[in-house]
Amino acid sequence: MTKILTGGVGKTEVAKTVSDLGLDGITITASSDMDAAMKLRAGQADYYLGTCHTGAGASLGVLLGLVGAAKCHTFGRSVPTEEQINALLAEGKTVFGFAIDQIDVIAPLMARAIAARG
Repeated sequence: MTKILTGGVGKTEVAKTVSDLGLDGITITASSDMDAAMKLRAGQADYYLGTCHTGAGASLGVLLGLVGAAKCHTFGRSVPTEEQINALLAEGKTVFGFAIDQIDVIAPLMARAIAARG
């Protein structure tokens, strides 16, 4: 079972959006940034989806410091393609940030790409 944690100002909306997809093998839980970082470091979670108003700052601030920049990527206000997401996952990125007004587009893209990886 792949565990995704959400954080930031839209964490509840991201969790609901992904849950509503009904993807097999995915569990998603709203979390705090600090708790998510600790769970990722301890191997108790696999991915983090963080949201803020710009998608470039507060969505990943704590995670950047505690998990490391090599594991983090921010989409900012842009909407990635499925190919871009798959490339980032293949590189080992596990922490993603995006703007709250992009949740309805990016959260499903992310969840489906993560689910496809098993």
